[in-house]
Parts: sequence; structure tokens; C-alpha cells
Amino acid sequence: QVQLVESGGGLVPPGGSLTLSCAASRRFVALNMGWYRQAPGNQRELVGIFRGSSADYADSVKGRFTLSRDFAKNTVSLQMSSLNTDDTAVYYCNMKSVGGTNYWGQGTQVTVST
Repeated sequence: QVQLVESGGGLVPPGGSLTLSCAASRRFVALNMGWYRQAPGNQRELVGIFRGSSADYADSVKGRFTLSRDFAKNTVSLQMSSLNTDDTAVYYCNMKSVGGTNYWGQGTQVTVST
């Protein structure tokens, strides 16, 4: 069983920056690696994801968020800048194995507020 461990969430003022990191408990071949988020009362939505070597982002974060990853080490990070209150949510790391199994982190809270 693979566990994903996230770190880096917290409270940040509008316009600030934050980096989230995620590491798998053991190595495996990941097809996709990325981040989702869920704000109160909303459905979980894609923030950004690596599908192979290509990174895709939600329109709402393009130009502000940047993914980085190490497929060999099963780590993925999300650098967030120019944060605004709409970015407040619980952020979840996700990795999908080549066998089709989806792994999720426990979630880390990001709060953008004065």
C-alpha cells in the first residue's frame, strides 16, 4: 500500500507564496502526479497535474502555480504565488499508478487571508 504524505500548507496573506510538497511512502511507477483542491461547499477540482512529462493546469491558476516532480523518487511539489482568497482550500496530492490505482494524500489546508 502506498501512502502520500503532504507538507507545506498554512496561512498566507493575499499576494503571498507557498509551496506544497508530496512524497510517496515507497517507490512505484506513477503515470500521473499532481494536485487537487476542495473548498468548503465545492467539489474537488484539479489544480495541476503531470501526465507523463506534460503539465496541465486549471485556468484559474495558470501563470501563478508551478508543478515540479521527480518520477524516480515519487515526489511532486506545487509552487503557488500571487495567492488570493479564492485559493483557500484543502489541497490533495494525487498519484496514479500505471496499473490504474489512484492514491491520495490526507490533504493540507491552505488559507489565504489577512
